[in-house]
Amino acid sequence: MKIIAAQESKINTVDFDNLEFGEIFTDHMFVCDYADGKWKTPEILPYQPIQMDPSSSVFHYGQAVFEGMKAYKDDADGVWLFRPDQNFNRINKSSERLSMPAFPEKFFFEGLEKLLMLDKEWIKKGTGNSLYVRPFVFASQAGVQATASNAYKFMIICSPVSSYYSGGEVHVQVAEKFSRAASGGVGFAKAAGNYAAQFYPTSLALEEGFQQIIWTDASTHEYLEEAGTMNIFFRINDTLITTPTSDRILDGITRKSILQLAEHLGIKTEVRPVTIHELISSKENGSLKEIFGAGTAVVVSPIKGFGYQNKRYILHDLANSYASLLKEQIIDIQRNAIEDPFGWRHEVK
Repeated sequence: MKIIAAQESKINTVDFDNLEFGEIFTDHMFVCDYADGKWKTPEILPYQPIQMDPSSSVFHYGQAVFEGMKAYKDDADGVWLFRPDQNFNRINKSSERLSMPAFPEKFFFEGLEKLLMLDKEWIKKGTGNSLYVRPFVFASQAGVQATASNAYKFMIICSPVSSYYSGGEVHVQVAEKFSRAASGGVGFAKAAGNYAAQFYPTSLALEEGFQQIIWTDASTHEYLEEAGTMNIFFRINDTLITTPTSDRILDGITRKSILQLAEHLGIKTEVRPVTIHELISSKENGSLKEIFGAGTAVVVSPIKGFGYQNKRYILHDLANSYASLLKEQIIDIQRNAIEDPFGWRHEVK
């Protein structure tokens, strides 16, 4: 692996007390090109713009997938990742669906760990602080032929972050017309186009005073699927329920961790379809206690209320909520503050 260190760090120009999510990036980036049927020698370079041909395939046919991970620093300056094997497996699963070549495991983990060690000072201690890690791969072949590319670029960039979605209550609108994904499509993949297609419906929801959307199935718009860019959980009475993964729903790493942790803590869980009608009925009869989203960036985000067919439903504040318990436990595992009974932590050396 070729490593060229930045001549001077820009870390002293960063106000770590006032970070906007994903706007500031560290001193280095990982780059590896695919050409002639194989991945070339990886490089770690100073963070910089990349040069692209205007006809590069990604601009025209959208072959691009990505991952989201976080690195944490404990009180003894140890650096940790949370279940990075899951991110590696998923980016290759996403790539396969878009007819892109799998990335080698050796390159992924060596590049990731060397990059994190090089930019270790950007990872700050303390609850809520972490380094957001963004691996991504895209088609880089020049030409506008409507075929899968024969050249790709795999990169990893990193951004220091503090708490995400920390500004007030979250209210969501249940989608009645738009869908995030359809059966047989690419909803299970972290394809860039999945997120582009969400922006317009979300902008309409924002105009009506909501912060996010609960997506519904494309066929009937009755079955609840995801909440914005997060998997979704419902607490009905004392049972924690989430919808099953499918080719429409992302198999979230935080989602599967919450399910396993909840069972470990003695919380009853169910993975099954949930309709908007059940949600409204459970709200009206008082059995709906909590709704929250789960994902890498946010970990757990409580949802205060939802809207459907021009009617709003507000949830009561709840002491000792499942959302707060599970979030605290996962964050403490991630930052090596408590025991990890599941073997989820990966130490970076």
